[in-house]
Amino acid sequence: MENILNLIQNLLIADFRTATPILLAGIGLIYMYRAGIVNIGVEGTMLIGAFAGSYGAYIFNNVWMGILVAAIVGGIVGAIFAFLIITIKADQIVTGVAINIFAIGLTTTLNRILFGVNTSPPDIPSIGKITIPFLSDIPFVGRLLFNQLSMVYIALLLVPITYYVFYKTTIGLKIRAVGDHPKAADTAGVNVFKVRYWTTIFGSMLAGIGGAFLSTGILSFFTEDMVAGRGFIALAAVIFGNWNPWGVLGASLLFGFGDAIQIRIQAMGSNIPYQFLIMIPYLLTITALAGLVGKVNPPEASAEPYIKEE
Repeated sequence: MENILNLIQNLLIADFRTATPILLAGIGLIYMYRAGIVNIGVEGTMLIGAFAGSYGAYIFNNVWMGILVAAIVGGIVGAIFAFLIITIKADQIVTGVAINIFAIGLTTTLNRILFGVNTSPPDIPSIGKITIPFLSDIPFVGRLLFNQLSMVYIALLLVPITYYVFYKTTIGLKIRAVGDHPKAADTAGVNVFKVRYWTTIFGSMLAGIGGAFLSTGILSFFTEDMVAGRGFIALAAVIFGNWNPWGVLGASLLFGFGDAIQIRIQAMGSNIPYQFLIMIPYLLTITALAGLVGKVNPPEASAEPYIKEE
């Protein structure tokens, strides 16, 4: 019985860690979605953030400087995306796809130039654990919730903060109004363009941090295309969570659990081909979304450019 409890506990600990990059990107996507922005380029933003975070940590020999670099670079990618879709009014989906393609080429090239090819991974500082006194001694729950990597705590803390912002503040009301009825919001004096710019930049910064957690938290080095679809899973988590921070947390833990299971099975030396195992989180995502067809209601002005009437 004790062995089973330990196995479950270890799975859940891994779940929180594998869910963290999805949750961070998902929270960022909520800000964008709620303002009417659909950014499928979050996959590329996370990948660029993963490289920027690892390289920043390597250069400054400080993991938090790496996280800061990832946030800044993610914000720059978000600003470019915002300029293209808000000012120039390019198609949001096509622009997002372009960012994903660009990110793969950019990070692969920079990784080979700056870190070299066929060399051992460089020594990159990684995110450490924070053990909360007394609480970490609680049976079962202690190790699970109070002996985690610091970024896990930050991601979890963002959930109630985001909920409060959206449903208890004027800022959140403005963002939701812009996403549902931009013309009405504009008439009421809300600057639709400014709200969409800042939510896109801030959301992209969170996505960049989520990517950096992969290269400085889950791993301690960058590998090419290491995001491996987690940006798309974050998009699925936002839809599955009905654009609500608490719902996104639950969806992220669900999808992260699939990732934790496949890692655990591989570590146990299973004879199942690893290609089938790594399919688990993606099959879970597809199954979850298939069950939601016609049951969710996105912000009404999603993916629609706003043209101000003169």
